[in-house]
Amino acid sequence: MYSTFNSHQKDHTNMSNMKSSEISHFNHPKHKLRFEYSEFPFKCDGCKEVGIGSRYKCSSNCDYDLHMHCAIPSPSLFHPFYPKCSFQFLSKPPGDTPRYCNACEKGVTGFVYHCMSCGFDLHPCCAKLPMVLDDGEVKLYLYRKVSSPCHRCGQKGRSWSYRSSCKKYNLHVACVREMIVESWHEIYVGSNNGRKMVETGIPSLKNTLQSTHNSRSKGKVRKCCEMAGLAVQIVVSAVLGDPTALIAGIMGSLMSRA
Repeated sequence: MYSTFNSHQKDHTNMSNMKSSEISHFNHPKHKLRFEYSEFPFKCDGCKEVGIGSRYKCSSNCDYDLHMHCAIPSPSLFHPFYPKCSFQFLSKPPGDTPRYCNACEKGVTGFVYHCMSCGFDLHPCCAKLPMVLDDGEVKLYLYRKVSSPCHRCGQKGRSWSYRSSCKKYNLHVACVREMIVESWHEIYVGSNNGRKMVETGIPSLKNTLQSTHNSRSKGKVRKCCEMAGLAVQIVVSAVLGDPTALIAGIMGSLMSRA
């Protein structure tokens, strides 16, 4: 479940061989859902969060989309950050009070993994964030809490974080969510005969990182920003539900300019 970036690449190769396959889903019983891989963004009709890349899409014309993790959820799961918890998959948040994901701090409005005993909640894509992201150049590890400041907000602690093995780059999962929302403010720009319309542009996340290297030489600053930008791309792809999206080169330039 918690595989590396390279393992996800292999998974994507396997999933590519399933493009003609269809599944039935309890939340959309009228039509079959077909696997596809698209560079266009979508909003998952299960967890209500943004996605990109691998998805299951309605084979009819009702524009119904699901993240892979929402289309084929685990009935229950355990997470290494909460060894005493057992998370159960639910089609909607329990109770009547607003609930928030313990990984990204964003509200839970659709599919969720919920621990009955402790009350913790996790978006399906957050619950299955890889513990290690490795593209061969940057390796990032998922932590529940880190003491180093986030490259984006400059704060310590807060939500789950990805930190590079060199410990120079740290990004809160919550900050990545905020970056996506800020740059992708209205993914749905209206409707046409009841169908959802999606902006085709991939969001630009330039100038979103804190510059903490002003004292270094220009060359070192540029290299640092390039590496930080690459780290952001990897984490954004993972948070959107498909780390392999980075391989397709569709996330655009995410570099911070010094």
